[in-house]
Amino acid sequence: MIFITAKFPVKPEHADTWPEISKDFTDATNKEDGCLFFEWSRSLENPNIYVLIEAFRDDASGGAHVQSAHFKEATEKLPAYLSETPDIINVTVDGWAKLGELAVSAPTG
Repeated sequence: MIFITAKFPVKPEHADTWPEISKDFTDATNKEDGCLFFEWSRSLENPNIYVLIEAFRDDASGGAHVQSAHFKEATEKLPAYLSETPDIINVTVDGWAKLGELAVSAPTG
């Protein structure tokens, strides 16, 4: 699985509308065959920062994503709403694991 997380510093005047601004790109990406998830979160410490977490099934799926028409459109449209270039981490992983330190016990009953 290709796992990517990126921090998007959105201009303050666009921070509240970023979900709508990025909606077409988000929806189209989530419909890609190889996309496992493509989800946004907003920073609690800085409301102008959105964090994108995304995953693709494999290298071919990630490659198809960056070659898609909606990716090209996003690279042309979205920078106008950003205050600086996003930071990104891109790694290959085996998938999700459980966070044992916060294990939830099954209810007894």
